[in-house]
Amino acid sequence: MNDILQQIRRIQDKLQLLQKQNQQLQKDQERLVFQLQSYQEKDRLQQHRLEELERQIEVLKLSRPQMDETDKQALEKRINQYLKEIDKCLALLNT
Repeated sequence: MNDILQQIRRIQDKLQLLQKQNQQLQKDQERLVFQLQSYQEKDRLQQHRLEELERQIEVLKLSRPQMDETDKQALEKRINQYLKEIDKCLALLNT
């Protein structure tokens, strides 16, 4: 009978230990989820900043008095893309 009580006690001790470990793991998971969200937000802000800087580079390139051939082609391509988008918008408005 005493052996059974000891086994029950050991099982209860192990169960308590597992419950504590589970609680700690849940806290760790919450912390990691928060950290992930923080990193994702930072990444989103960095992406936005990168896009902003790329636009500024484009503006600076286009504002130079002399453009080389590749810049001219890039400008023409961009203008053509804008014209296509405008045509699509006009087509949608006419329907």
